[in-house]
Amino acid sequence: MYIHIPELATLIFPYLKQRCIKSAEFSLQVVWLLKSYSSDAHLTSKKKSDGTKLKTLILSDKLRPRSFHDREVVKHPLTAPSPNKKAHQRSQSDASALIVGQASAEAAENSSTCLGDLRSGRAFNTGCTCFNTHRGMVNNLKGRQTSCICSAPRLEGEVQFVDKLLAIGHLLPEVSGGKEAQAIRLRAEIDQINLNLPARVWLPIHSSSIPHHVLHISTAFSAVLNSKDKAPFILYVEVLEVDNIETSPVPQKMLNALRSTKSEENLLTNERPSPSNTSQNLATMLHSNSMGMLYPYDNDDCWTQEDDEISQQYVNKMKTDRDTISQISLESSDSRDMMVAAGDIRRRLSSAFSDPRTLARRRDPEDPSANVLSEPWMDKVQRIRDSSPYGRLANWRLLSVIIKCGDDLRQEMLAAQMLEMLQNTWKDEKLALRLRPYKIVCLSADSGFIEPVLNSVSLHQIKKQHQMSLLEYFHANFGPPNSEEFLEAQQNFVASCAAYCVVCYLLQVKDRHNGNILLDDKGHLIHIDFGFILSTSPRNLGFETSPFKLTQEFVDVMGGEESDMFRYFKLLILQGLLAARKHMDNLLILVEIMRSGSQLPCFKSGAATVQALKNRFHLTLTEEKLERLVDKMVCNSLDSLSTNLYDRYQYITNGIL
Repeated sequence: MYIHIPELATLIFPYLKQRCIKSAEFSLQVVWLLKSYSSDAHLTSKKKSDGTKLKTLILSDKLRPRSFHDREVVKHPLTAPSPNKKAHQRSQSDASALIVGQASAEAAENSSTCLGDLRSGRAFNTGCTCFNTHRGMVNNLKGRQTSCICSAPRLEGEVQFVDKLLAIGHLLPEVSGGKEAQAIRLRAEIDQINLNLPARVWLPIHSSSIPHHVLHISTAFSAVLNSKDKAPFILYVEVLEVDNIETSPVPQKMLNALRSTKSEENLLTNERPSPSNTSQNLATMLHSNSMGMLYPYDNDDCWTQEDDEISQQYVNKMKTDRDTISQISLESSDSRDMMVAAGDIRRRLSSAFSDPRTLARRRDPEDPSANVLSEPWMDKVQRIRDSSPYGRLANWRLLSVIIKCGDDLRQEMLAAQMLEMLQNTWKDEKLALRLRPYKIVCLSADSGFIEPVLNSVSLHQIKKQHQMSLLEYFHANFGPPNSEEFLEAQQNFVASCAAYCVVCYLLQVKDRHNGNILLDDKGHLIHIDFGFILSTSPRNLGFETSPFKLTQEFVDVMGGEESDMFRYFKLLILQGLLAARKHMDNLLILVEIMRSGSQLPCFKSGAATVQALKNRFHLTLTEEKLERLVDKMVCNSLDSLSTNLYDRYQYITNGIL
C-alpha cells in the first residue's frame, strides 16, 4: 500500500517510522520488502519513488533510538552556559560518558573498515561495544535494558551477513562439475563466513519467532538442493536464543573443538582452549572492557555491591560449566586411541545397513542433498550439538534455512500468506483440515529465504529410493492397515490431502509434480513451491486442467473409492469450501491489495484475476449443490489425463518420478 497507493502512503509512513526506530529487525524487513516490490524503472524522470526514498532513509541509519549519550548532550550542552543561569558542574559520570562516547565512536570507525571483509574475522562486527561491557552484561543478568551510546552502524552487520549468503546463491550456478563440485564450493564459502561468527546477526526467516544470534553454520550438513538450472542450498545454523537481538551480549568465539565423540563418527577435532583461561578471560572482560575504554557507570557511586555479587555469580557459573566440560574431556577417551573389537564393528555396520532410516539416507549421486534432508530432525540436532563447542550453552538452538537466488519468491510469499489465512479460518471453525504453511522472506525481486519443512520427503524420492507405491511406503513406515499408527497416519493424510485440494482449486495452483509434494513423518501431505498460482502456469500453457491433483495412489492410501475414509475426504473438501466462502473477504482483500500496481505474473489478467477467485467460492450455490460440485471435481481430478501427461512430461524432462 505504501508503494502503490499514494493517498495511503502518508498515513502509513509515521507507523513505519516508529516501528523502524524501535526495531532493527523490523527496519530490515521493510528494506527487503521495499527492495523486492518497488522499482524506479517505470519512472520517466530522475525522481526517485517513495519506496526507494524510504529504503534509503532506513539504510542511512537515521531511524534509530536516541542513545543515553545523545540525551546527555542535549541535557548538558558543551557550549558555555548563559550568564543569567547557574553553570552546570560536570560530574564524573558526565565526563566518563563523553570519554566512552568518543572511544566507542573511534572503535566503530575502525571496525567499519572491516565490515564485509570475510578475511578480517570481523566482517559482521559493527564495532559497537556497548552491550558487551561490564554494565551491559550485568544489565542482561538483571533483565535491564542497555542503550547503545556509540555511533556504530545499527543495520550494516546483518546487511553484510545476508548479502554474503546471497552471493553464494548467485555464485553456485556458475560452478561447473555438477552438484558435487557445487557442494564443495558451498562448504568452502561457509568456512569463510564461519571465521566471522559469532556475531550480532540473525536469520530473518526465524527472528520474529525465535530472537537469536548466529553462532556457527554447520559446514558438513550444508547441501545444494536438486534443481535443474538454479542452485538453491540449505544451511543448518547454530544459534543462541536471546531476549533481545539488539541488546543481548554476543557470546565469545570458541575454538572448533569436540567434547566427546564416538569412534564411528567421522568428525574433525581441534585443540580446546583451557577452561581456566576461559574463566579468567571472562572475569577480565567483566571488570575491564576489551578495548580498554572507560564506561560511564564504572565508578563507586553507581556500581553497587549487588552488581559485584551478580558479576561474581556469573563468573563462578561459567567456571563451573567449564570445569564440567574439562572433566568430561578427561574422562572421555580420544577416538584415535579407542580399541573396538572387530566383531562389534561388524554388528554395528550390519545394524546400520538394515535400519530403514539408513536405507532412506543412502547417497544419491544425482541428488546429494537427499541424504542430508532424509535424516530425522532430532537426530541431526543431537549430532550437531554433540560436535559443537557451543552445544553446552543453555539456549543453544539449531535452525535451518533454504536460500534461493534467481527465482521470484514474491508469489510464493503471497501464497504463504493465503495458506496461513485459510489454516486459521479452518482452525477457528474447528475443522480437521490441516495445512503446513512455511515462512518466506523476500530479499529482492529474485532472491529470498525459505523455511524448510522438517522431517519430510518428496513423493519423487519415495519412488526413486524405495521403489514402492505410496501405500506400500505407508505400510513400511506406519505398520499394517489395522494398526493404531497406520490409522493415525491415514487420517493425517486424508485431512491434509483434502486441505491442499481446496487450496489448489481456489488458488489454481499448478506445477503439481511429485517433486513439489512432500510426505512428513506423521503421514501429512504437504505441497511446496507455489510459483504458479491464480492466472499463471508453467510456460503459460494451462496444461494442468484438473481442479486439483488426486491420483489413484492417494485414493489407495485412503482405502479405495468405496471406503469410509474416501467419503470422509470428500466431506472435508466440502466443509473447507464452506468455511472459506464464509470468510472469503479476507482473501479477496489481500489479493486486491497485492494486485494494485503489481507486475507479478499471477496478476497478468488484472481485475479479472480477483473476479475469477471470487467466482470459485460459488456464492450462489446451496450446500447441496456445492456437495454435488465437490463430487464432480473429485471425479474429474482422479487420474486426470492432463495430470498423468504432466507427470510423464516431468519424468522425461527432469527425471521426476
